[in-house]
Amino acid sequence: MFGLFKKDPLKQLQKEYKIKSEKAMTVQRSGDLRLYATLVGELEEIEKKIVELTAK
Repeated sequence: MFGLFKKDPLKQLQKEYKIKSEKAMTVQRSGDLRLYATLVGELEEIEKKIVELTAK
């Protein structure tokens, strides 16, 4: 009952991953490779967290 209003961290990470991947795609198309590399690094960190949560 008390977990009813608790946010699921996995869903939140998946949503953040989707948003950042779309942003990375648009940045890559615009030609800003430094920002693209930064975003890809952040995506890898989010992906590691998602894998950790799904393993539990």
